[in-house]
Amino acid sequence: MVRHWLWGTYSPFGFVVAALVILADQGSKLWLLHVYDIAERTKNGPVEPFPYFQLHMVWNPGVSLGLMPQDTTMGRIGLLLFSLVVSVALVIWLARGTSTLTALSLGLILGGAIGNAIDRASYGRVADFFYIDIRWIDIWPIKYMFDYVFNVADVAIVVGVIGLLYESLFGGHKKAGNPSKM
Repeated sequence: MVRHWLWGTYSPFGFVVAALVILADQGSKLWLLHVYDIAERTKNGPVEPFPYFQLHMVWNPGVSLGLMPQDTTMGRIGLLLFSLVVSVALVIWLARGTSTLTALSLGLILGGAIGNAIDRASYGRVADFFYIDIRWIDIWPIKYMFDYVFNVADVAIVVGVIGLLYESLFGGHKKAGNPSKM
């Protein structure tokens, strides 16, 4: 019975995607923090390796976009436990998945959630580095909606959510019943 709840047809694919996201996320964070020494290099301002792309050092004590910042030990433990509960829920959802796109999307979200949870467990907060400067776009909601610093895990989560939205809007869902027979 447990196997049914935690393992399904697309689980292996989703777990491989999650593992790749975790490796990419944690690898980039370890390199930027300990080899590149981003904290020292950005002490006097961001580094711009490419036009419109900058490296910053930001420690995020909250969730996405810095919401719900937690500076106490209990608050950080609460966010870590929340991440773990969400991860278990994603594993259960993945076990029930019925398409490759769903498994890919859930794997991306799961890997991102675990990647950021590793930061919370290791540092008490999440390391963010990347910033895309799109302030040159003079369209009000766009230039302010995307004005934040992020990491590989965040990108994976956003792409995964977009995949799930696409699947729910355009995917081939089974019909609840034949309307002509109702």
